[in-house]
Amino acid sequence: MTESFFVKANNVSKEINKQPVLKNINLSLNKGKIYGFRGKNGSGKTMLFRALCGLIIPTEGTVDVGGVTLGKDASFPLSVGVLIEYPGFLNNYTGFKNLKMLAELNDLIDDERIRESIRLVGLDPEDKRKYRKYSLGMKQRLGLAQAIMEKPELIILDEPTNALDSDGVEELKKLLLDLKNEQKCILIASHDKEELDYLSDEIFLMENGKIVDHYDLGEKQ
Repeated sequence: MTESFFVKANNVSKEINKQPVLKNINLSLNKGKIYGFRGKNGSGKTMLFRALCGLIIPTEGTVDVGGVTLGKDASFPLSVGVLIEYPGFLNNYTGFKNLKMLAELNDLIDDERIRESIRLVGLDPEDKRKYRKYSLGMKQRLGLAQAIMEKPELIILDEPTNALDSDGVEELKKLLLDLKNEQKCILIASHDKEELDYLSDEIFLMENGKIVDHYDLGEKQ
């Protein structure tokens, strides 16, 4: 009997302007695990994450999430939260108002869930400051809040500790381990080997658009 995986990348390759940015990527990922991706800038981590959440369509190969083939059955995974590169919000609105407008697109959650998500990342949902007044760390935290607020099954975070202070990093680690225990499938790209090894059940090393190594760190507590 073939084992069923939540996320499957099958021989995924991508060319942009005739230049290969992903080369024959194969992944089989399950819920209830954190997968770490490490590599230098330009190694393909961000491009892979874009492919796994439907932001780009592979030149060759397929991406399946929850039994749905992206670009064929649906444009995007049915339940996904993403933070890729730097978060972008509307400068003249509060953090809560920004998330409320986003939440209205899918209409899956209420105001209290938005407030809860803001608290989970260490921000105050009643803060009346406009987004333009946020520090870089606060902006990153709000980006994390939007990625988790709809309780997605797949969570993809590219350098999630960017601009976070040591307290913010510890809060994020606890949050991600709690989400793992809720059976989410979590993918993280990070330059920080220590943090990635601490969080991840499995690590993928990327170079030049390829996965060049993979190792299993076993079950985390």
